[in-house]
Amino acid sequence: MHAKPPNIVMILADDLGYGDLGIYRHPYARTPSINRLARQGTRFTQFYVTGVSCSPSRTGFMTGRYPASFGQLTKNRGFDDSATVTELLARNGYRTGHFGKWHIGPVDRDGTYGIFEIEKGTVRRNDPAGRDADIFAAAIEFIENNKDAPFYVNIWGHITHNPIDPPAALVESFREFDFNRGDFGFWAQEKFDKSQFLIDKYRLQDDLAMAMRKYLSEIWALDLQVGLLLEKLDELGLRGRTLVVFASDQGPASPFGGDKGYNRNIKIPDIRKNNLGYSGGLRGGKHNEYEGGVRSPFIIRWPGKVPAKRINRSSVISAVDVLPTICAIAGIDVDPVAERLDGEDVSDIWLGSDRRRSGSIFWKKATNNSGLAMRSGDWKILDRGGRYELYNLADDPFERNDLAGSRQDVVDRLSLEISSWLATLPESHATGRVKSPESPVADAGPDQTIINDDERGKVWVKLDASGSRDPDGFLSGYVWLLDGEQIAVSQSPFVRLPPGEHRITLRVTDYANRTATDQVLVSVVR
Repeated sequence: MHAKPPNIVMILADDLGYGDLGIYRHPYARTPSINRLARQGTRFTQFYVTGVSCSPSRTGFMTGRYPASFGQLTKNRGFDDSATVTELLARNGYRTGHFGKWHIGPVDRDGTYGIFEIEKGTVRRNDPAGRDADIFAAAIEFIENNKDAPFYVNIWGHITHNPIDPPAALVESFREFDFNRGDFGFWAQEKFDKSQFLIDKYRLQDDLAMAMRKYLSEIWALDLQVGLLLEKLDELGLRGRTLVVFASDQGPASPFGGDKGYNRNIKIPDIRKNNLGYSGGLRGGKHNEYEGGVRSPFIIRWPGKVPAKRINRSSVISAVDVLPTICAIAGIDVDPVAERLDGEDVSDIWLGSDRRRSGSIFWKKATNNSGLAMRSGDWKILDRGGRYELYNLADDPFERNDLAGSRQDVVDRLSLEISSWLATLPESHATGRVKSPESPVADAGPDQTIINDDERGKVWVKLDASGSRDPDGFLSGYVWLLDGEQIAVSQSPFVRLPPGEHRITLRVTDYANRTATDQVLVSVVR
């Protein structure tokens, strides 16, 4: 799309509510840096994540696919042979980095998913700059080191995920804060009741106002780090060449944890009571498919490309759209059929149009008994084990008026669409679509000889299992092993190898858990 592709910074908060930012009308949040980012770009009011917990949501951002399409929990098995946004960008000249939370597979070494540098960071809960300070510092260093080449960087923080226990210095900055439950919407009152329940039951020293102070301190710490990042982009002269994206992975957590009622064995109630994230009046939060669980703040800034001071209230877009959209902006051709993408290229929406994406949006984890929901146009349907709830979000964004009993015609139409979508998923998350008695075939690619000019001793090597195949077309896993140790888990990973001969084993698995292996010899010579 552009002669010179932009740098891309993807900031992903954890469990941050739709209404947890000042720019999204939180009554008390102190977020001047994020507010400024939004005013310098565009913020969206109808952006949806793909999951209601960490790994399923991050799967959508990384792969452009719904988590249920994998037939497995990606935090345990990775993304199989699915392309990732980082891998596609790395193939096309980007330097890629990931800093912070992972939750997208068992392997987090440099080179995984085409990410050249991976650093999960150290969480220092007593750091006066906030527990994500080290993550942002490492990301800023990566940007400094790669300022002359197009770069993509994930900055996936831990704020505001439990435990919310900020240092006293941050909490002190909210000393003059006055708390009034009436400043929040109807659905927020249930959350306050839960927090108050913990305070009373365990005779906690803090009151509800102090719990809110601690939550606000966490958001303030996140905003401080975002401010440092934006200042560094300005200092390096990169503002005009950098697309900055800010979102959250799902809605805010409950003081009770799973949002399914009080658990008598709840851990550390004095910290759990601080889970006071705000969904901006929307119903629900983390672990459920109501709007408060799946609608996220979404802000993008790219000076001269993305309109400034704009609020897009009409476009309904999803995290599965991030991969095809970023690739389009970076000028990378992606075949949505070959890559099995669920997402759509909505780059025109990011750059200023206000249309809606063409397809419906689905929510389901890669487990048989997980929640199921769909948005189609203004309609939202939730499947509660064959009992449906139906809401018209144009008239009822807070999901207080269930229309399933009065609009059977809409229920019938949408439930049929859900059934059609389910038919595209693996038939069983345990065994999948097993039709052929034949085992898969592993192909680790031809032997390679790599000239190492890196004085640091190691060189990046790209492995390629694209020749592997399965009679049913459903390879569920790629594992690369060196001397018996797992070094990568995707189809075409980058790995760093020292000088010498390395015989690397590829092991592929199908959905019936049948395996096949092959080996490739990689010779690294000086």
